[in-house]
Amino acid sequence: MDFIEILKELMIEFNLNQSQLAKKIGVRPNQISEWLSGKAKPGYDNLKAICLALDVSADRLLGLEKL
Repeated sequence: MDFIEILKELMIEFNLNQSQLAKKIGVRPNQISEWLSGKAKPGYDNLKAICLALDVSADRLLGLEKL
């Protein structure tokens, strides 16, 4: 799975829309939209913020978890 699919899956799992996720991690909603469309990728600080806000591992977020 790539980052876009994983982020979409997490948003569904945690019942979050783009605005809610943006508020949780301190970015603008259009930033989430750019990530989901593949126009941009989050940097280290935003990846860390997502992991902390959703209590998920970086391995899961980056698709590195062993199945």
